Amino acid sequence: QVEVVESGGGLVQAGGSLRLSCTASGRSFSRFATAWFRQAPGEEREFVAHISWSGASTHYADSVKGRFTISRDNAENTVHLQMNSLRPAGTAVYYCEGDPSGRATIQSSEYEYWGQGTQVTVSA
Repeated sequence: QVEVVESGGGLVQAGGSLRLSCTASGRSFSRFATAWFRQAPGEEREFVAHISWSGASTHYADSVKGRFTISRDNAENTVHLQMNSLRPAGTAVYYCEGDPSGRATIQSSEYEYWGQGTQVTVSA
């Protein structure tokens, strides 16, 4: 069984930055394709970014491209999401999701594991 834990959320003013972290226990995350999604109240879960198991390939939603960076440290079993120039529309619960198949997709339903999420609130 894999336990995924997200951290790093908080309250930030528009234009500010946060760095989210995702750690996994119970199984090495190093071969998992991993992604970040977010979900605002009353909205569908939305793709933010994904990264291949090796870290060689990344992909971003258009809404965050150029402002967010996804990275991973397989030695530490950790995936990060650096978020710069945050906007109020980015207020949501952010979820880290991983899949042992190694296939990185933009569909949340394709990922086998995810955590409880971390709240990000961006004030205007």
